Amino acid sequence: MRIVRFSPAAADAALGLGTDPLFGLLNDDDLIAVLSGDPLFAGINASGKVVPLAQVRLLAPVLPRSKVVCIGKNYADHAKEMGGEVPAEPVIFLKPNTSVIGPGDTIAWPAMSDRVDHEAELAIVIGRICKDVPKERFSDVIFGYTVANDVTARDLQKKDGQWTRAKGFDTFCPLGPWIDTDFKPGSQLITATLNGEIKQSAQLSDMIFDIPTIINFVSQVMTLLPGDVILTGTPAGIGPMPEKATVTVAIEGLGALTNKVSVHG
Repeated sequence: MRIVRFSPAAADAALGLGTDPLFGLLNDDDLIAVLSGDPLFAGINASGKVVPLAQVRLLAPVLPRSKVVCIGKNYADHAKEMGGEVPAEPVIFLKPNTSVIGPGDTIAWPAMSDRVDHEAELAIVIGRICKDVPKERFSDVIFGYTVANDVTARDLQKKDGQWTRAKGFDTFCPLGPWIDTDFKPGSQLITATLNGEIKQSAQLSDMIFDIPTIINFVSQVMTLLPGDVILTGTPAGIGPMPEKATVTVAIEGLGALTNKVSVHG
């Protein structure tokens, strides 16, 4: 299932959809079956209403109430390009939930940075409260997967010697365009395209630490809650996004997430 979160057009108020963000199931005919409530908490319950995708604006498919956990240096070629060794265990950090935006939203280039980079990533959406999850039961706690861009102010990352400011600005965590509950990570291609030119390209199987290992490791450190998001790391090819650039992160069989970059400051 492809679960979307969307903002209906004003005209849809007449259909009883209102103007607040809604959830729905997107089918192959680009029709959205509107759900009653957040499926993470209320389950998959159809409201009986249907709306065409062309009449709505897609939002980030999940708005984390708690946290976005990120895995650093999870592709060997990226660790190398950053001048580091392959880590012996997952490197984790957090992005605030206020950094999340959706497809089509603008990445705001902060005035205090002179370089803002793209980082293509697969994102895991957690579906239940969990702690100390065994590797063999990782799938029990996953609601689905989506596409992410771990936007980074590279100059501030280098300046600070740690990653909170560089990765924590508002709009620095685009997610979307939907959550796919049937997606199974394997050897699918992940890419980042900047103004039509491919900058990052790798297979998900190139990850150093696979999904079961990530879930097991992170859940030993912190309790995971429904709606938490885990970004699984980026391959080599990271680089700056110029002003007014268009960046697309795509994962084969999952979807494509496109955003524009604002002017500097």
